[in-house]
Amino acid sequence: MAVALVNGQEVTYTDTDPDGAGDEDVIIWSHGFLTDHSMFDPQVDAFEGWRSVAWDERGFGGTAATEPFTYWDSADDAVALLDHLGIDRAVFAGMSQGGYLSLRAALAHPDRVRALVLIDTQSGADDPAVLDGYRGMLTHWMSDEPLDPVADIVAGLILGRDDLAAHWIAIWHERRAQMTEFAGNALLDRDDITDRLSEIDAPALVVHGDADVAISIDHGRALAGALSNSTLAVIEAGTHASNLTHPDEVNAAIAAFLDGLS
Repeated sequence: MAVALVNGQEVTYTDTDPDGAGDEDVIIWSHGFLTDHSMFDPQVDAFEGWRSVAWDERGFGGTAATEPFTYWDSADDAVALLDHLGIDRAVFAGMSQGGYLSLRAALAHPDRVRALVLIDTQSGADDPAVLDGYRGMLTHWMSDEPLDPVADIVAGLILGRDDLAAHWIAIWHERRAQMTEFAGNALLDRDDITDRLSEIDAPALVVHGDADVAISIDHGRALAGALSNSTLAVIEAGTHASNLTHPDEVNAAIAAFLDGLS
């Protein structure tokens, strides 16, 4: 793992071509909540013809969250990481939380976003009933109570597959002390940017699992419909982390989209 000092944060990341030029084909992969850059290993491995930058966002992996932040700040982090690497533009690919920041990057830094790949994400905020449940889970996560009951629920929401769940639950136990209110508040207090989606001109691929119980397929359809230049790929039986549960189908959709970029 490499480390870059960007926006006052020590951000950890991987780069498949650290000596590459700034104008080549680049994808920056932004992971979902409670995961890290490694959730995109199936994608990074599949797109060898592209320079892939996969990074740990604030509060996850090797990147600490030391102060309050928003997903607008995370978008700035991603762009600052591109600056650090001498990359002019990139395809911003993000899952869930990574999609939140990628959409904001397209709004705040449109000249840096070549295209968007938005996996099981949305533009809006969660409704109050969902927020109450999530706040309870995060409060439990940061307490001294046993983690397993909540971890099992979260793994079901994100993954829905026992083999993948066991892998991430083990990581969550190891990193439990890393979780801070800053990362949780960024998720739960995010703003609704739905009314600004028409400002985004970048080509977008919306990938959504039809078995996603964390963000329903209806949100994916609405996101694709509100973006002016978008394609929707529905992943049959795909869960919230469809790029992990159905990597072949997701990679095929991404490959077709990337092939169509000028």
